[in-house]
Amino acid sequence: MSTAQTPRIGIIGGSGLGNALLALNAGNSQAQRVNLETPFGAPSAPLTLADWAGIPIAFLARHGTGHTIPPSAIPFRANIWALKAVGCQWIIASGAVGSLRETIAPRDLVLVDQIIDQTRRRVGSFFDEAGGGAVHVELAEPICPALHAILRTAAETAALRGSKVHLRGTYVCMEGPAFSTRAESLMHRQWGGDLIGMTAMPEAKLAREAEISYAMIALATDYDCWKPHAAPPSASGKAAPSKQALLAEIIGHMQAATANALTLVQAAVPLLWSRRTEDFAAHRALELAIWTDKSQIPAATKKRLELLWWKYVQ
Repeated sequence: MSTAQTPRIGIIGGSGLGNALLALNAGNSQAQRVNLETPFGAPSAPLTLADWAGIPIAFLARHGTGHTIPPSAIPFRANIWALKAVGCQWIIASGAVGSLRETIAPRDLVLVDQIIDQTRRRVGSFFDEAGGGAVHVELAEPICPALHAILRTAAETAALRGSKVHLRGTYVCMEGPAFSTRAESLMHRQWGGDLIGMTAMPEAKLAREAEISYAMIALATDYDCWKPHAAPPSASGKAAPSKQALLAEIIGHMQAATANALTLVQAAVPLLWSRRTEDFAAHRALELAIWTDKSQIPAATKKRLELLWWKYVQ
């Protein structure tokens, strides 16, 4: 098998950015929506293949068209497989998060560099078949350092409005779909978490197993529940119902952060494309990760996962 094809930059949109990117490409007559089946079922939504100023990209809405898929039901393996199948060597992902730090305000963007995985119900590997081979990728740096550096450079030049970009942050990935209890939120802060979300894992792990360079832009929408929330007054001067006020405030933060995240992605894509011939460490993640003697791996398993490891198990 050969993976020689046009390389692409994959973009995974979470809450907010997904709709913005779809709208951006709505008038692009060259954009194609591609339905793919993978060994792990269908991805969350059809991939949108398009060009940004001549740069090939593939966009995937993580939660499906119309945000219909809750975090625990996202077909993470199918999503990463599909992006790999259309030539993606890099993925820039986004996702809404709660802030666990006073210094990370709602509407701020965070270039995630570490992740604490607290998910429980999700399959976190392509290589989980009994007798199919033992594969252990290096994950000390779950975010590709090279791609993270490109996002940092883009953040220095992008014209963002009303948002600060934090160059590092530890993302605690919880199972969901319910939000944290206050005790959990306080615990996550004690652990050293900066952000709380539901989608970074196993997405980042699977990208590493697929030898795809992966980075995430987190969009802060609120302070989670560790910090008491005071509802702003309504236009009449009376206190607005707290739930309505909170929802309106979060939506406003999401919209502002989404606009800036889109600006940041647009600034990062050409910088990344200019380095497309470079060999990032993530692109060789399986080189020393396959511990099983390849002669002991069943032929059917080799074939099934050929897209991922063909150059190592021939």
